[in-house]
Amino acid sequence: MNSEIELQLELLQHYPWLPSLKKIYQDIASKDPSQFISEIFSNEESQIKERILNLFNAAFNNLENIGNYEINETNINFYLILKILLYLLNTDSITNRIANLYSKIMYKELLAENDHYIYQICKDLNLDVKYYQNPIQYRIRIVKDKKEISKTNYRIHYIDYLKLSSKLHDDYRKLVNNPISEGYVFILKKNLVRLLQEYVRIKILEIKNKNEKEIDNLKEKILKIREFKSLYDQILSIWELKKEELEYSIDIELIEGEDITDIFPPCIKHILSQAKEGQNLTHTERLFLTFFLHALEYPIKKIVDIFSTLPDFDREKTSYQVTFAKNKGYTPHSCETLKSLKLCKASKYSDELCLKGYYSKKLQQNKKIKHPLFYVQFKHYKYSNGKNEKTKLNEKNGN
Repeated sequence: MNSEIELQLELLQHYPWLPSLKKIYQDIASKDPSQFISEIFSNEESQIKERILNLFNAAFNNLENIGNYEINETNINFYLILKILLYLLNTDSITNRIANLYSKIMYKELLAENDHYIYQICKDLNLDVKYYQNPIQYRIRIVKDKKEISKTNYRIHYIDYLKLSSKLHDDYRKLVNNPISEGYVFILKKNLVRLLQEYVRIKILEIKNKNEKEIDNLKEKILKIREFKSLYDQILSIWELKKEELEYSIDIELIEGEDITDIFPPCIKHILSQAKEGQNLTHTERLFLTFFLHALEYPIKKIVDIFSTLPDFDREKTSYQVTFAKNKGYTPHSCETLKSLKLCKASKYSDELCLKGYYSKKLQQNKKIKHPLFYVQFKHYKYSNGKNEKTKLNEKNGN
């Protein structure tokens, strides 16, 4: 066995999502899924089951990593079974959470790798990346009369950069904000690894493009394997217990102890729904949500927890940014600004209050809602009045 094959085998045992898996482990790739599952669960079922449950539990609890996460020779089987489970579970919320957590684990592992391994991984992914053993200089800046020289060991072709960064919404990742020469983007190792993390996340999310009939057929075959069905049922059971808790984990209880989530404007409901699903939010969406929740005196920790489901979540960084926004006293965008930013969801949700406005007794005409905070105030006023009327009616009837 030559050294290149040995290196590929070692890489695959660490990172089974690499394309060479199908080539090097062709015997596994050609197997019927039910045959593969049957063989695995008759040999190493307990170890695989423990690792799978550990991952799902962590994902359901919005953890950002897993303690003592082992990378060993069972990793390939672990990864393939994980994908089969997600395919059969057929639940976008679960797939998003697993994709986010698994990719974060990979980010941590990749960041600790040496440059040679990172370069080989990029080659396996057929990425046009140039590696320089001695760092190359790409920028000189003068900051407070001091010269700052920026260096890196990597450059990546702009086409591959755009392909990997297309789902990342941070402004600083846009091609126009990065130094480029001869078609290659200068990139630091940590930023290159972040792109690899995004590749892993999207690789798992591909499972969501599925055929319902094919899922049912495969499920009927595989769930006949008793040990696998036990694992499948256990994951479903854990999810059912957590689901209700997760559904209400972003509720706001600020006005007289009441839950006011139902009286949020559609623009906020839409962003919260995306966050709950573990989808990426744009920078503008994150800012708007943060400013809006701060305006309602929502606790900083709970705002940070809302963002914990996002693919690129970093608790320390997010806590700093949310606290900074709080101290600055930024106010949420007006409806007019939201429309210009394409964040208004009045039409999408057919919200009558947003679309038609409300009747003003003082002006004796309809007035448009001009700010999402007024939307909440108006809805709460109507809700409180309705609640008071109901109380008075009950008292009148002696109830």
